[in-house]
Amino acid sequence: MAKVTAKISNHRQSPRKVRLVADLVRGKRVDQALSDLSFLAKRSSDSIRKLIQSAVANAEQMSLDPKNLVIKELRVDKGTTLHRWMPRARGRAFPIKKRSSHIFIALDSVQETPKQEAPKKQPNKKVKASVK
Repeated sequence: MAKVTAKISNHRQSPRKVRLVADLVRGKRVDQALSDLSFLAKRSSDSIRKLIQSAVANAEQMSLDPKNLVIKELRVDKGTTLHRWMPRARGRAFPIKKRSSHIFIALDSVQETPKQEAPKKQPNKKVKASVK
């Protein structure tokens, strides 16, 4: 079980918005996550999709099968903040914080286990209690 990682540093979108997308795909299989992200109408979905594809390419370099990969960890941390100013009335200035985020992903390979059938249940025999 090898852990494969990839990361994006200083992605120019706030971590709060990126975490909405990250929460949707965390813990899923890679093929299912890529499918979900391709239909999602959020700006960060393209970046996370490319990051997953990069991690899959790293896994293929380590001779791992991409079909058995699962998103083990998907972390979105706060990056650098650019401080800008917006001119306002009477010579004042209001701050604008342009936030960025660091996105980290770790994939793990999971072996397929054949599903075992549940044992067939025996019908319950009703026993009448005798009253004395």
